[in-house]
Amino acid sequence: MDVTALARSLLDPVLAHRTAGIEVVRAADGEAELTLETPASLTNVIGSLHSSGLIALIDAAGLAAMIATAEDAGAFQRVVPLGAVASLEFLAPARGRLVATCRLDDQARQALRPVLSGDSARARLTTRAEVVDAVGELVCRGRFDWSVRRT
Repeated sequence: MDVTALARSLLDPVLAHRTAGIEVVRAADGEAELTLETPASLTNVIGSLHSSGLIALIDAAGLAAMIATAEDAGAFQRVVPLGAVASLEFLAPARGRLVATCRLDDQARQALRPVLSGDSARARLTTRAEVVDAVGELVCRGRFDWSVRRT
């Protein structure tokens, strides 16, 4: 199964992702890579991507990494991930083409697996993502604590 296509189909319709121009490049085996070209309309006073754009990118990277654990297209049906706590660490101006990566750790995978299989209705897990610019400089780190449930 092409999990990248599944991640795109679930994340592309999100208006915040479309507004920021977030694109899923790859999603597989609990890992995801997403990009965006910094839109001028979302820059701050120094011409860097506004924090709201960075949090949208970190959020999307975590979601894509969760989707990347799916074993089949139906695994994410009726699954609702909600961010409970988020934090960002700003390290450098975020300009130009940005790449966000997120890889679920073993603890997050173990927490998510029973929800995706239908054996559990709820899970709590944490995702961590990094954002680099076009020259590979780390511009931001972020963390999301999620409450995931199956409806």
